[in-house]
Amino acid sequence: MKDEYDFSDAEQGKFYRPLEELDIPIYLDKEIKEFFLKKMESKDEEFSLNKTINYLIKQDIEISKRLVV
Repeated sequence: MKDEYDFSDAEQGKFYRPLEELDIPIYLDKEIKEFFLKKMESKDEEFSLNKTINYLIKQDIEISKRLVV
């Protein structure tokens, strides 16, 4: 490691991204992923695991909202 570094040409915030723009990975349990992949194989139409999981989570949120009084 150098004793001194030259940051005179540095650009502050060059690699900064707001939290809202970050797309964090979400890892599914093996059984859940296998279940949906098997469903995908049995369908002739286009299947998106991402869209399906997001749809199910949105449905769960709506159900939870109705249950909370």
